[in-house]
Parts: sequence; C-alpha cells; structure tokens
Amino acid sequence: MRTLYVRIIVTTMAIMIASAIIAFAVSNIYYQFYLKPENDQKVTHITENIVATYKQNNNQSVPNFLTSMADLGYKFHLVDQHGQAQTFGESFTSTDMEESDVEAVLSGETYHGIANYPWRPFITGFFDNDLANTIGVPIQVDGQTYALFVRPDTTQQFGEMRIFLAVLLVLTLLFSFLMVLISTRFVVKPIKKLTEATKKIAAGNYHLKLDVNRHDEIGRLANDFTKMSDSLESTEEKRQEFVSSVSHEIQSPLTSIQGFSRTLREEDLTEEERSHYLTIIEKESKRLSLLSKQLLTLSSLDSEADVEMVPYDVADQLKEVVHATEWQWHEKEIVIEMNLSPTTIAGDPKLLHQVWMNLVENAIRYTDPGGTITIITFRDKTGTQVIVEDTGNGIEKENLSQLFDRFYKVDKARTGTKNSTGLGLSIVKKIIELHHGTIMVDSDPGKGSTFTVTLPNK
Repeated sequence: MRTLYVRIIVTTMAIMIASAIIAFAVSNIYYQFYLKPENDQKVTHITENIVATYKQNNNQSVPNFLTSMADLGYKFHLVDQHGQAQTFGESFTSTDMEESDVEAVLSGETYHGIANYPWRPFITGFFDNDLANTIGVPIQVDGQTYALFVRPDTTQQFGEMRIFLAVLLVLTLLFSFLMVLISTRFVVKPIKKLTEATKKIAAGNYHLKLDVNRHDEIGRLANDFTKMSDSLESTEEKRQEFVSSVSHEIQSPLTSIQGFSRTLREEDLTEEERSHYLTIIEKESKRLSLLSKQLLTLSSLDSEADVEMVPYDVADQLKEVVHATEWQWHEKEIVIEMNLSPTTIAGDPKLLHQVWMNLVENAIRYTDPGGTITIITFRDKTGTQVIVEDTGNGIEKENLSQLFDRFYKVDKARTGTKNSTGLGLSIVKKIIELHHGTIMVDSDPGKGSTFTVTLPNK
C-alpha cells in the first residue's frame, strides 16, 4: 500500500510531466501557425535583400559574393539551368529537392520551403539543415538565370542551444525532484504526527499535545485534533466520574437494604423495631427506583430524542404543579405567592412539567417552615421568563458553578435531605437546553435562591 508521501511525489511528478507535454504541444502549435510563417517571411526578405545587394555590386563574382555572405551566418545553394549546383557556407545535411521546385524558381517564382516544411515535434523543424527547408529566389548572373536557395546557418547556434537546453532540462528535473521530496516531507510530517496521535487515542491515551507550528489547513487540523483530544479526555473523565457516582449511589441503598434485611431475621426484635427497619428498606427501595428513573430520563435526553413542541399556557401548568405539591408546602406552612400572567409557549408539556415540579419541590425542600415561595411568569423581548424564588438558606457562591453537574449535591450547603440523587437539576438543565432556553440561578446564603428559566417566545 502506497504511503501518502509516495503518492504526493508520484502525483507531483506526473503533474510536472503532463505540464511539460502540454507546454510542448502548445509551443508546437504556436510555432506551426505563427512562428514558422513569420520566419519564412523574414528569411524571404533577407534573401531578396541579398539578391538586391548583388545587383548593386555586380562587378564581384557570384562565388566570392556568396562566400562573403556565408561568413555572416548564411548558407547558399546555387543551381543553374542545367542542374549544376554549388554550395557556399556550411553544407546541407540533405540536398534532396523536387526538380519541379527548382524549375519553378528558375522560371521566376519564389520557393517558400520554410513555411511549407513538414511538421516536426518539439519545434526542431526550424533547425533541420535540409535544402528543402530554405527560401529559393531567381538571380541573374551574366545574363543567365540561377536558382538561389538560402537559409540561416543555425548549426553552431543550435548546437550550443541544444547543450544549454539539455543541461537546463536535466537540472530543472533534478532540482524539481529534490524540492518535491523536501516539500512533501514537510507536508506529510504533521500528518504522520496526527496518525501517531490517532493510534494513541485509540489506545486510550487522550493527553496529547501536537507540536505543529503551522497556520495553514494542516495547522488548523492539528489544533482541532488537539481540542478533540482534550474534549475526549474530559468526556472520559466525566464518564468515569459518572460510573463512580452511579456505583456509589446504588451501593449505598443496597448496603442499607442488605444490612437491615439481615437484621430483620433476628427473632428478638420488637414490632416497633421491625416496623422501623422495614420503613428504612422501603425508603431505600424508593430511592433506588427514583435513581433508575432519573438515569433513564437522562439517557433519553442525552440521545436528544425529538421534542414534541406544542403551544400551551405555561401559567396553567405551574398552577397544576402547585396544587400537586400542596401537601408538601402546606405541611411546612409555606406561603405560595403566584404572579402568573397567561403566557403561551411552544414546548413539550411532559418534559417541562418535570422542570417546574423539580424547581418547586426543591424550593419547598430547602425553605424553612413558615417561609415563602414566589412563582412569576412574564414575557419580554428576550423570551418567556419563569421565576421560582424561595426564602430558604440559599447556596454558597462556590457551589453555584457546579449546581447543574450530575450527582452534585448541595445538601451540605442547604439544610435538606439525604434522599436527593443529585440528578434533578441536571435533568432540568438538559430539558431547558432541548427547548433552546437557558436557566440561571442567583442565591444569597441565609436569604434564599432564585431560579430563572428563559424560553423562546412562541
């Protein structure tokens, strides 16, 4: 299986080769349709000037004239009417030419061999040293017509250029390959770190720190990966803490039930003692039942099952909650004050009923006999507000930040009962969040607490 490092190198080299082929193809098209006709015109113009120069200096013999012109970087092929030919300057690689082309020049026409020269790959046709790759014009010498074929002498120039291009091509490929190796290693290195980190996370090691000092996509990926690792570590810690808390909460009532069950086997117990122990077992059983129900509720809420949103009046629901808890607050002679304006919201009545029931029961539980609980509803631009305020002992400031954590109990800060599971407010917060709302708490130790729930307006 190829590694990413090899894949990047192969892909980059393939792109370079493909780009070179495309560049050569485009260059050839450009040469065939633009440069070659232009070169033909230029050489034709030069050839006509050479003939004109000879006419102005006809006291010089043709061989001497063409020899001197050849020294300027041209080569000439002179053919008379009998087919006798002479070459001046460097010889041609091939002197093959159609007789009809020679006769056409002798009859006064111009031969455009450069423009009509057959196509060659890589623009090498321009440098082909063939007689057919020339410009031919008629020239009058001592009253006789000759065919003069001319082309620039590119042999030496092309030889040097060929060496230069070969060296340039080799060095370009060599340095390109080296740069690809280096740059690819630079790109792949942090990815290898991510791969190793992934293996560590799979093995349960979430405490990772990737040393990737980059500001590109890979750098952002490494940063996000580190954040994910931290989040997984935090989740794992919470999971372990949750398991530990659940085990403790279950173990405590089970231990009580087991212990008192053994005690009930003793024959010398009075009826009063037996009834007392049975009452304890019953309470612990109810506590276990409540714990299991709340755990199931949390599990259902964590799965974020669809919330059945329906419009209903939250004020009427709060009145039902107050009536349902009447025996609790009436037993403690607590005064319930309600300022409930008709307020229609969109929510799940069953879930929100748990919220109001939990908040009201907590207020009753932590309010001293003869205290007051105030319930208020109103609507403003921020949403629908439901406020539950009590005159209990309040909560210390350092406990407020953990108040909604699972299994966190504030019984030690608020005189209450040992029967709390520490899950009630966690459930409340989760339900409120599923309704896209918020819950805030403000507490003054010794004076009471105020819970404010804000839900979106209908």
